[in-house]
Amino acid sequence: MTSPAQPPSHARTGRGARTARVVALVVVGTVAFAGAAAGAVWWRLQSNIETLDTAGLLGDDRPTPSSSATMTDPADVHAGSPVNILLLGSDDRSGKNAEIGGVDEGMRSDTTVVAHISADRSQVVLVSIPRDTLVDVPACTMTDGSTSPALHDKKFNAAFASGWDHGGDIASAAACTWRTVEQLTGVRIDGVMVVDFAGFQSMVDAIGGVPFCMPQDYDDEDSGLHVTAGQQTLDGPTALAFARARHDIGDGSDLQRIGRQQDLLAAVAREVLQRDVLTSAPALLSFADSATRSLSASPGFDKLTDLVGLGRSMQQVGSDQIVFVMTPVVDSTRVKNTVEWTSEATTLWERIAADQPVGRTAPASPGSSATPTAPAATADPAAPATAAPPQASVEAWQPRKGVKTSADDSSVCG
Repeated sequence: MTSPAQPPSHARTGRGARTARVVALVVVGTVAFAGAAAGAVWWRLQSNIETLDTAGLLGDDRPTPSSSATMTDPADVHAGSPVNILLLGSDDRSGKNAEIGGVDEGMRSDTTVVAHISADRSQVVLVSIPRDTLVDVPACTMTDGSTSPALHDKKFNAAFASGWDHGGDIASAAACTWRTVEQLTGVRIDGVMVVDFAGFQSMVDAIGGVPFCMPQDYDDEDSGLHVTAGQQTLDGPTALAFARARHDIGDGSDLQRIGRQQDLLAAVAREVLQRDVLTSAPALLSFADSATRSLSASPGFDKLTDLVGLGRSMQQVGSDQIVFVMTPVVDSTRVKNTVEWTSEATTLWERIAADQPVGRTAPASPGSSATPTAPAATADPAAPATAAPPQASVEAWQPRKGVKTSADDSSVCG
């Protein structure tokens, strides 16, 4: 796809800009520490990461990689090329995770984000994919050589569940999700990282909890979330319950839960900086140890050397060059309790596949109940206009204005 040249279009202001900057600093600080670590510390962190053997599981019908610049950097094996990483939060219900979420023989991906890092390392785009998106899941190869059946009109997280049910391991589940994302988006994914329940809970406990303003009382039996309105310091179990809560909180939708998760992760990142975790070797080691113990990654992203090189190459990324967006969706009229992607979603993924800036907004489509927007400068004047249906349910391409995270942000905590 081609489009007119335009300047970077990811400007963010206020709380959104601060959030983006904090997230970038935490990522860079953690990998920089790992890079400076030596001997037993390095071995400990590296041995925590489980390698997912996805070789031979992705098929031959994959999107073409984006063109790469002729650039080499021994510290960054991806230098000169855009990088697309599939980030999955799984609800593994075995071992420690069973104590948290309850015993369940299956496994699903509750959180899915595609992280796009531009070839020139000047932008980072984090795109959430709602788990209730209506999709077709392709037939997938399992690690034992068997093949799962193709699925039609299923929720997106059925891809992970199908891989797990037929393959019996995280590599099969992650690879099936990987194939599904590539076929849905047309974006070639370079690697996958999977984080489980226990890891997130441990990271919050490693920093001594996270301050968070609850705008109202919440009582969600399914997730175990029971908190009152006002300023709270959430420990690991409570923070995880807030991230997982869905049925008895807000409108019960996965879309609102995605927003709450983004706010909570931003609050965790800010707390890491405010407590000087990045400058304290013991504190950072505890945090990094918790993070890597919950991490499974495909080759190319399962070694500290790879992560360190990529992280250092991103040190100059500023707050106006990082955006968090949700794939634009509307309520499905075909299958109850599901959503479908809009034409704005197609444009979004085309820009990512072409390694073009993301973030400029345009007015909402007439009659939409929310504010779905798309980069006006990328519109093809020859293409027929396609307005989003009236039931559009997210603010696309914009920083989310969700749950407040500090006393200064909410009268409830004032």
